[in-house]
Amino acid sequence: MAHGHNHEHGHHHGTSNKKALLFSFLLITFFMIVEAVGGFLTNSLALLSDAGHMLSDAAALGLSLLAFKIGERQATASKTYGYRRFEIIAAFINGVTLIVISLYIFYEAFQRFMEPPNVSASMMIIAIIGLIVNIIAAWVLMRGDSQDNLNIRSALLHVFGDLLGSIGAIIAGILILLFDWNIADPIASVIVAFLIILSGIRITKDSIHILMEGKPANINVEEVKQKLMDLKGVHNVHDLHVWSITSEFPALSCHLVVDDTVDRDTLLTQANQQLKRNFSISHCTLQIEGKNAEIQEDCEDCSF
Repeated sequence: MAHGHNHEHGHHHGTSNKKALLFSFLLITFFMIVEAVGGFLTNSLALLSDAGHMLSDAAALGLSLLAFKIGERQATASKTYGYRRFEIIAAFINGVTLIVISLYIFYEAFQRFMEPPNVSASMMIIAIIGLIVNIIAAWVLMRGDSQDNLNIRSALLHVFGDLLGSIGAIIAGILILLFDWNIADPIASVIVAFLIILSGIRITKDSIHILMEGKPANINVEEVKQKLMDLKGVHNVHDLHVWSITSEFPALSCHLVVDDTVDRDTLLTQANQQLKRNFSISHCTLQIEGKNAEIQEDCEDCSF
């Protein structure tokens, strides 16, 4: 029996992501204070709800920044994979926060549908500034790993939610200014809340998938198995597991049943190269067994 363990995963989301998060955190926090004061002065739910969302954004960005910092800590005897999965926990918290904020905005908007308040159209000025602030923050975050890193993506979605809130407040302000239509304020809030809750559900679902050891979305397990089966001397592949430790860190383990005459060291090298080249999986634990080995198929919980 032979074992192969290969892991060359890089810790490459360091300074650029942290700098982007820090800059966005400071920017959002400052304008959140300005928007909250403006919302109270103009009696605008659109501004107040957006300020509340900005407060959660500041917390979300701070949490994401903390997650990167904690994730840099080295593996220990008790945390053998290190602390990088804290990034996914942060993303989960951010996703749930988006959902909770949306539900609160729905509730407040319902109250205002019943009794539409007088809203000052001057809220547009603050909303326009907020739009600019959110565009800058979103642009900074999008320069990071927003596509591949769930932690950055959850923070970015918070900012996008704010951006939409600013747009909604601007539209509502125009309608109030031109037609004295105060109900536009809660309508804009409901539309924004609906878009925010969709993002929150998506982030929460993705983070739960990783925490439940689900396979990465870009990897086809059947294709992985076939690529390993295609290696010379391999008769069977079983106990195959593919999961993510965190974003951009896929891992794999499996048993390879081989001919007794095969060069196992060479096969391990070929298998690792195949997995890295075709699936970008560098963290692999492979166990090689002879065709008559008793250890084959002895795991009832390993269904694949």
